[in-house]
Amino acid sequence: MEAYFLTDVGKVRNQNEDSGGIFYNQAKQVLAIVADGMGGHSGGEVASELATNLLQQKWEKERGFEQATELEKWINEAIQEANTIIFKKAKEQEELEGMGTTVVLAACTDEFITVAHIGDSRGYLYNNGALKQLTEDHSLVNELLRAGQISPDDAAYHPRKNVLVRALGTEVMTECEIQTIVWEVEDKLLLCSDGLTNKLTDAELENYLSKPAVLKETGEELIGLANERGGEDNISIALIHHEQTVRAGEME
Repeated sequence: MEAYFLTDVGKVRNQNEDSGGIFYNQAKQVLAIVADGMGGHSGGEVASELATNLLQQKWEKERGFEQATELEKWINEAIQEANTIIFKKAKEQEELEGMGTTVVLAACTDEFITVAHIGDSRGYLYNNGALKQLTEDHSLVNELLRAGQISPDDAAYHPRKNVLVRALGTEVMTECEIQTIVWEVEDKLLLCSDGLTNKLTDAELENYLSKPAVLKETGEELIGLANERGGEDNISIALIHHEQTVRAGEME
């Protein structure tokens, strides 16, 4: 299993409020995370790092998972713990008031992947030549789209496109969506912040993932294209390739 994480500040913003990485438990199972922070002066950066660091620390202590039900339970409990920590810190420090973060993560075994998300950072699976979006944005625009009140074209340019209806750390309790799917050798998984998906279409993402290039090169090309098209937001990507053999992952 090859895995790689890349993040870029973009062309406009002064600081990177995204966080994430590729982490391994004691069974060498992969946990990939992308978190897109928001709120306060440096609140977004704090929130996304808190979420990533907690999940990393907990994951690296685990001996491994064989059952999807156990993994889903672990993820849900870890997410709730991260939510509590972020919410509490925001209440304790006035300058961090209102901070929160999106999070999309994938815990990967050789047989299955368990994906969880809150917010509008996304997860995609590339399988048998086709790309499928696994997550549903927790955003105001997506709610309007699902209700039939706006069209997909309207959604792409809606003035309130970045308004979230759910995030990590903004309320006392939160709810994440969790799903487990079987994956196959040669499948690829893409997790990303909206700094990427606001600049590239699903068809373009599918085209890049279809290439036989190594993950680092694919990720760099995707970030480069997002920056060429304006780069107004931070851009973060986690890529996982289900190879026949296990290889050590890299993190930038």
